[in-house]
Amino acid sequence: MEIWPGKPYPLGATFDGTGTNFAIFSSVADKIELCLIDDSGGESRVELREVDAHVWHCYLPGIRPGQRYGFRVHGPFEPENGHRCDPSKILLDPYAKAIEGQVDNHQANFSYDFNDPDKRAEVDSLGHTMLSVVVNPFFDWGHDRPPKHEYHNTVIYEAHLKGMTAIHPDIPEELRGTYMGMAHPAMVQYLKELGVTAVELMPVHQFVNDTSLQDKGLSNYWGYNTIGFFAPQNTYSSSGEVGSQVEEFKAMVKAYHDADIEVILDVVYNHTAEGNHMGPTLSFRGIDNRAYYRLVDGDLAHYFDTTGTGNSLNMSSPHSLQLIMDSLRYWVVDMHVDGFRFDLASTLARELHAVDKLSAFFDIIQQDPIISQVKLIAEPWDVGEGGYNVGEFPPLWTEWNGDYRDTMRDFWRGEPSVLSEFASRLTGSSDLYEHSGRRPFASINFITAHDGFTLADLVSYNEKHNEANGEGGADGSSNNKSWNMGAEGPTDDPEVLKLRTRQMKNFFTTLLTSQGVPMISHGDELCRTQEGNNNTYCQDNELAWVNWDLDEAQLDMHAFVQQVIRLRHDHPVFRRRRFFMGDAGRGGESERGDIMWFANNGELMEDEDWDTWFARSVMVYLNGERIAEPNARGERVIDDDFLLAYNASEEDLDFTIPGTDTDTTWTVILSTDDDATLGAVLGGGDVFPVTARSITILVRHNATERGLMDSDLRTSLNAASSEAGPAVGTVSDTAVREHVLAPHK
Repeated sequence: MEIWPGKPYPLGATFDGTGTNFAIFSSVADKIELCLIDDSGGESRVELREVDAHVWHCYLPGIRPGQRYGFRVHGPFEPENGHRCDPSKILLDPYAKAIEGQVDNHQANFSYDFNDPDKRAEVDSLGHTMLSVVVNPFFDWGHDRPPKHEYHNTVIYEAHLKGMTAIHPDIPEELRGTYMGMAHPAMVQYLKELGVTAVELMPVHQFVNDTSLQDKGLSNYWGYNTIGFFAPQNTYSSSGEVGSQVEEFKAMVKAYHDADIEVILDVVYNHTAEGNHMGPTLSFRGIDNRAYYRLVDGDLAHYFDTTGTGNSLNMSSPHSLQLIMDSLRYWVVDMHVDGFRFDLASTLARELHAVDKLSAFFDIIQQDPIISQVKLIAEPWDVGEGGYNVGEFPPLWTEWNGDYRDTMRDFWRGEPSVLSEFASRLTGSSDLYEHSGRRPFASINFITAHDGFTLADLVSYNEKHNEANGEGGADGSSNNKSWNMGAEGPTDDPEVLKLRTRQMKNFFTTLLTSQGVPMISHGDELCRTQEGNNNTYCQDNELAWVNWDLDEAQLDMHAFVQQVIRLRHDHPVFRRRRFFMGDAGRGGESERGDIMWFANNGELMEDEDWDTWFARSVMVYLNGERIAEPNARGERVIDDDFLLAYNASEEDLDFTIPGTDTDTTWTVILSTDDDATLGAVLGGGDVFPVTARSITILVRHNATERGLMDSDLRTSLNAASSEAGPAVGTVSDTAVREHVLAPHK
């Protein structure tokens, strides 16, 4: 075989149309062998003799896509010093673009003896582990262009690729649970018609099916156990051909872009599937353990763990940082994805012990001309000390807002003293994000996600029911802030079922009329249940999959969610680019009069109204004529005015339209109470009922010729009062209040 020197960059296996360049980093290796594996499992070894700055490399003419390969790294095996090189293990390329096979629960994958963990075991792992695959980098993208929806116009749909498609009746059986199943017109059209603008896929980086779960007859369904940061998960390939997952993934992205839907990946860069010191040697551990993993100070045989999964990547190492950046850039440039949600992102910000928003990780993201321009979403916590960091990530980042989730769950289940917090979350959480110069869309608002109850289970169970996971119910959170409405689990009680439906609609309506970016968990719009299991990470079966056999109640919920998403898309008052001015975000008055808060009697909320522990209702006025939000052409947007009446109390309440002029016409356009009468037309001072635990939305239609433009309004009001003293730009709250409560003529 001809062996050319090759180049140290790019890392990984790179096919150029004639042959393949191989490059791998290791600062600790004495020798590295490239292992080429044929179709029968036979192995040919090529020693890498060229080394530049700890990168070992060669070029092999004639090596083409589909070639399986791995590395054997010779070097120190000194766990006490943090070194775990083991040439008996054939190792995955950290930069492999495709991976074949799975990991067996076999002694060969471990560098210690199962019977005596202090004794080294040197059993060859070939035939029991995964192999890297050379891929064809060329793909016909045609006229593919990323949709690039601005954050404030985005509606995210978190989805599990297999769970969405595994039993979909309109998708051919051979495509279900695969990239091509997710790309099927039935699925793309479903999400398009629902109204979402971005699909956020749970992990599709190559992950390991935990051997501990295999022993229980279970499997890693969610995929938060990454081993290949460049490789699409091979089990999601419909053809099963070596490396075909890359082409299928690209075809899926292209299909969603054609439908004007972005693709966001849930990525797990905080740890790998190699686990703690008792885990297998699959890749990074055997290549350069100290460079890739964070070890315990003073005890280098053990791993520093802030993820709860055994290890954390070493974010103070330039090689770990390069790995992550190269991976992110690859998925944007080569795979055309539109953004990332970073699992347990606080771990990525840890350089020494504390979470540091000035860490090198944030610095390199900020300066990167490619990655800084896509959507970046942090799960702003981990399980380490000081790991909960909602609101603490730097500009450029958006965050899963855990405070929003908890507040809205508490509000609708009737917890006391939540109303003022409800106002903050509804208006974009300025208390969390404004201090860092961020805007409302920094808040990714959600009620449910993959981790926890589904929405239907949130209103049906007080307790988790995780017995199927085989851990005696010990797994999963016990603090779910849920309420079963009077019956645990399935029931035939019509009143309980009616209230559950109303509560689900309350959650959807609140979510989609809140400032920030809404995220819907897959299947919630279809009342998907997991039978009370709030941790289906290991349930790759119908318990966790979306069931498309829908009854009338599920179809009704789907239609309702479609309607509310459409309402959000149609009206910029619900998706502002900027925070309300003044104290409006905390239930106070806006300096511009673009939002006002009323008690159900139609009077402005006073301090005691917010502070009363039993207060569970409020009416919000959104002034569409004063939104001052430019559209894509720079034109000022004028929207309709809205009144949103929230009643989370256990009693039906009468709400009064603010003002007294009966010429003002408000129309009831939406209610979460199925028995409510829509279309009623009301005037100032009129009273309308809002059922216990429900929402009613009213609209007052504006026309561009009605009223004054924002700047003209302020000028005229200030001019009228200039003789009394106020200068231009200092319109009093009273003047604004009188305007917004007056009828438009």
